[in-house]
Amino acid sequence: MASHSDTLVVFFGATAGANGGKLGSDERELILLVWQIVDLHENKVGKLQRTLVQPDSADLSEQCKEETGLTAEELCKAEPLESVLQQFYQSVSAELKSLGRSSYTLCVDGPLLIRQVLHPGASKKNLVLPECFYTFVDLKKEFQKCCPNAGPARDLTLTSMLDYVCIPAAVEQEAGMREVKNMVLLILHLLAEPYNHKFSTFETVNYKFESGACKTEAVDSETVIRARGLPWQSSDQDIARFFKGLNIAKGGVALCLNAQGRRNGEALVRFINSEHRDMALERHKHHMGNRYIEVYKATGEEFLKIAGGTSNEVAQFLSKENQVIIRMRGLPFTASPQDVLGFLGPESPVTDGTEGLLFVKYPDGRPTGDAFVLFACEEYAQNALKKHKQILGKRYIELFRSTAAEVQQVLNRYMSTPLISTLPPPPPQMVSVPVLATSPFITTGSTRDCIRLRGLPYTAAIEDILEFMGEHTIDIKPHGVHMVLNQQGRPSGDAFIQMKSADRAFMVAQKCHKKMMKDRYVEVFQCSTEEMSFVLMGGTLNRSGLSPPPCKLPCLSPPTYAAFPATPGMLPTEAAFYQPPLLATPRTPQAPAHNPAPALAYYSPQLYMNMNMNMNMNYTTYYPSPPVSPSTVSYFAAPPGSVAAAVAAQPAPSILPPQPGALVRMQGVPYNAGVKDILSFFQGYQLQADSVLLLYNWSGQRSGEALVTFPSEKAARQAVAECSNLPLSGHPIRLACCE
Repeated sequence: MASHSDTLVVFFGATAGANGGKLGSDERELILLVWQIVDLHENKVGKLQRTLVQPDSADLSEQCKEETGLTAEELCKAEPLESVLQQFYQSVSAELKSLGRSSYTLCVDGPLLIRQVLHPGASKKNLVLPECFYTFVDLKKEFQKCCPNAGPARDLTLTSMLDYVCIPAAVEQEAGMREVKNMVLLILHLLAEPYNHKFSTFETVNYKFESGACKTEAVDSETVIRARGLPWQSSDQDIARFFKGLNIAKGGVALCLNAQGRRNGEALVRFINSEHRDMALERHKHHMGNRYIEVYKATGEEFLKIAGGTSNEVAQFLSKENQVIIRMRGLPFTASPQDVLGFLGPESPVTDGTEGLLFVKYPDGRPTGDAFVLFACEEYAQNALKKHKQILGKRYIELFRSTAAEVQQVLNRYMSTPLISTLPPPPPQMVSVPVLATSPFITTGSTRDCIRLRGLPYTAAIEDILEFMGEHTIDIKPHGVHMVLNQQGRPSGDAFIQMKSADRAFMVAQKCHKKMMKDRYVEVFQCSTEEMSFVLMGGTLNRSGLSPPPCKLPCLSPPTYAAFPATPGMLPTEAAFYQPPLLATPRTPQAPAHNPAPALAYYSPQLYMNMNMNMNMNYTTYYPSPPVSPSTVSYFAAPPGSVAAAVAAQPAPSILPPQPGALVRMQGVPYNAGVKDILSFFQGYQLQADSVLLLYNWSGQRSGEALVTFPSEKAARQAVAECSNLPLSGHPIRLACCE
């Protein structure tokens, strides 16, 4: 509505929860409205009006009961918000007509009632507010202009303002009416001598969020927040609706993507100033649908990293303003612009034809299967979305709403992707490197303080797992959720979670086992960090034991790709590669008495390369559980070569020498036999559980073979002589010493 100052409507409201400086911070509904008209030209006041509002829930907080004196019985008899707003509009219009005035502006004691209560509340109820609620005067700011020594506007209260100008407060028993009378007293005082104040500064509420490209100018960190826990399908308009009442800068919503280019449930939002950012922080854990959204401070650098774009192609594509953006995923690599236009059809005309299409490509020009499309209006975009998962060529196409920030983010991500995964430079000839069998973020141990989730839906994201965990989410360690991906980089249906203690892990496994996630039940098992890191490196964990990761699979013929210095008393070369227990932290063997210097294991450059490639065959995405300052940690994936880089960056310590002893190979082991069965088979030889290694084939199934380490060659030969062809669970076992 047009700016004017001939009439003010002094406006006050209270909620069923917190009021005062925390008004609207707890999502409680409006229950009371009071208003009175002030004619600025005649210095006259109208009739004081007071009405109750019926909330959906009549549960009043103790603070509300004490301050307002209202009861649940009174509110149950009141009218709903929609009817009260109509009553307010009709009452004010009729009174203005009797005064000979035609326009008015709301005057409030601070912006919270309008921005934090009315607009969010109406948005949740799908109500359209009258135009008068989009412009208002903030009495505190107007008073601060007249009395600059009274202090910052945000710290002023009605009582402090009245005391400053030496006006006695109104005597009124009923809550709401007292506050409105005090506001009217202040307005009349500011209109009189010596101030002769003119109410000319009007605050506005944006009608809608303006999308568009973000300029790569400096962004004030005091205007940016991070929202976490968003539904994956939420758009920038959905986020703007969550922050309804607060003014978001143009193009100020940036949806964050994970390492696979999919939304990770986070967004960075930039507001027009720090005041609106501070009010946004008060919406921490407010709800979007059935989900609560976490809101934290963020920095301008973080926002620009996500929303800023440097590509001229992107800038040209986004130069057309007020367009609806749709993202297409899964396009055939041979798809042309005409194919896409034909797929969308005449009912979904693309803005400027082929100029409204942007294909996402790798740096070498190869298509990624993604594209962005511009539509001139919401109707065309809705028609396009109806073609979600329809067929183009031989592939079904996914269509989603998108944003300008997502366009920039996706283009930047693909254009910065190297054509070949970068590994650290190989050593010149022979270098000593420690075998790193776990992520640098995982501290290994045998304590069973982890849980394994098996049978996850392939569409399950981190937020689904956190929701599945429920109240136990608070017991997750930072960086404690690990999604297991297959060799194609897609979800395998498994995940590991590090808990704060073994007791917590046990409790989660008991309470969440076979609990439903979407349409599938998920199995939850307690496990150790050793077992977790073993699987994350590409190994297999099942009910019958562990299968080594690809970089550690034993081979029964002596390997030819490793060179070792000749050391007296050393185990056969084959045994050196799979000493038990082959977990993340091998037990420490003692050096032979005749050779106190520890022997070094050397790997050739070729093996070094193979190790790095295998370590990255199965990689894990890490998601930080909510830290104290979420703005400092983001969702990230371990990049290719990161494990190898960690190895190369460490100093080359002495590798522990192989254990003295001899290795016996078992063949014909029953598939259901475990380590205890093999120890019983060799009863009398005083073997430990970590002396037995069950072997698996490349498909992760038991191979029917095992390797057993004996303390000496004499003991090994004696065992072969005495136990060969003896039955184990009815199966004759063939034994042979490994030379």
